[in-house]
Amino acid sequence: MEINILDKKIGENNEIFIIAEAGVCHDGDIEKAKKLIDIAKDAGVDVVKFQTWLTEELCLQDTKKAEYQEELTGEGESQFDMIKKLELSYEDFKELKQYCDEKGIIFMSTPDEETSAEFLANTIHVPAIKVGSGELTNLSYMGFLASFNKPLIVSTGMGTIEEIKAAQKQIYNKNNQNVVFLHCTTDYPTRLEDVNLNAMLTMKKQLRTLVGYSDHTEGIYVPLVAAALGATIIEKHFTYDRMAYGPDHKASLSPDQLKEMVQEIRTLEKLSKKERINHVKKRVGINLFNLILGSSEKKATEREAKNKPIVQKSIVARENLPTGTIIEEKHMVMKRADARGITANKYKELIGKKLKEPLTKDQLFDLNILE
Repeated sequence: MEINILDKKIGENNEIFIIAEAGVCHDGDIEKAKKLIDIAKDAGVDVVKFQTWLTEELCLQDTKKAEYQEELTGEGESQFDMIKKLELSYEDFKELKQYCDEKGIIFMSTPDEETSAEFLANTIHVPAIKVGSGELTNLSYMGFLASFNKPLIVSTGMGTIEEIKAAQKQIYNKNNQNVVFLHCTTDYPTRLEDVNLNAMLTMKKQLRTLVGYSDHTEGIYVPLVAAALGATIIEKHFTYDRMAYGPDHKASLSPDQLKEMVQEIRTLEKLSKKERINHVKKRVGINLFNLILGSSEKKATEREAKNKPIVQKSIVARENLPTGTIIEEKHMVMKRADARGITANKYKELIGKKLKEPLTKDQLFDLNILE
């Protein structure tokens, strides 16, 4: 089993596909974003990945921050205000894609809403679509992304195995089976006792698909363990300065750490699968190795359970809808709303119901106004 992303083959018998996650560590500055591309290229990764969104289409204006975001950036602003300052324009991303092409490194970006997905897929033609953990239960969006007929790399932080299977079914229903699911813990930085890498093996067994790992811990130990266990993709956040202000810098690797991680993974790949495990056990120590393996059950950790309502999306009106409207999928769009309203995974329950009163654009759906 393998998938292709440009000239790279991803599968258990191929080199591990390493994604350097720049995320929002550019601080909303395109020159810093280019600096991150230079760092990623120098480290020898396969991909440098960003995040693309229009803030107005991603979350409601009064949406609160997740707990980890408040810990890292304070409580004085909404999530909307925080991410608006970090937003890069589509023209910026065109320039960054061209810069990557010139440097000889694959450009990718996670689309956080539909308009940005269409831009990435159809305008700058990313070779694959990375899907963030917050979209795992956003099933209509998952089907929308699958319909571009590009490989999908889907993070599964905060998710249960049942939620992942539902997402997999939605993707497969679009005749797209080019997907890799990444085990992930949505907490920044993730504590080692919350990693539970054994859950990645549970995913592999139950989903019968390629699996990988997206890491939010500090340091490089956990990606090495994941590589030894058979991850086909490793994604790791990195930054130009771990002491910089922002929501992701602290949980990211320094440039030297990123280069070290790549070198260690490439060294590990030269060993047999049995030798890899023994090598990593010696590298990190048996007690730490076992702590990182953790539980085989794929479910949200205690800290993830707090983040989940904030990060995942609710159903809002895509446009002004008059009383009497019979709800169709086209009337709905999913936005972050800090657990208010009806969660995105229940969108099918609204289809065919009639509005008893009007809804304005961006107003949350409520079962009390449906009949």
